[in-house]
Amino acid sequence: MRFDFQYRYTSLYFTTATVKDWKHLLKPDKYKQIITDSLTFLVAEKSISVYAFVIMPNHFHWIWQMQGETELAHVQMRLMKFVAQQIKIDLMLHHPAVLERFKVTRRDRLYQFFKEKPLSVALYRDEVVWQKMEYIHRNPVQPKWRLAPSPEAYLFSSAGFYAGQVNQWPFLTHFWYGDDWRDSAQTCC
Repeated sequence: MRFDFQYRYTSLYFTTATVKDWKHLLKPDKYKQIITDSLTFLVAEKSISVYAFVIMPNHFHWIWQMQGETELAHVQMRLMKFVAQQIKIDLMLHHPAVLERFKVTRRDRLYQFFKEKPLSVALYRDEVVWQKMEYIHRNPVQPKWRLAPSPEAYLFSSAGFYAGQVNQWPFLTHFWYGDDWRDSAQTCC
């Protein structure tokens, strides 16, 4: 199914969620997996479509679009709440000293893992989507990080998907080709 141009840029965002105090909480792959599990769930229930993502040690970016949901803050809250709860459970069981570093004195919670609100920027043009996607995919190979020799080699990113590698992230939808990309890739060759 190709995108209807009229709706292509409706509720389309580039979002960044940052770990509180820029701590490297997301360094373990098991915490990155929690994020991808949450994205998988939201896509499966048809709340969102995800077009690109990268999960770094202290933040993550994604390009996404609301489908069934109508309120940006609600979708973000659901994603972030699930991720925070799962990380908290793991830290309680396996790393209580690390958990204490995220303790806060607030009425509504004992721990806070991420900055208050993820930053979301609405996207309206292909050029801007391309620029943000390039930024996302190049993030792991920046001199500051050097997490992989190439964008496609970094596991927790959509760069390999766009480079034509095997899609290990079934929640992804190709931005320019939609689900047609997945269907043609399965019947090709």
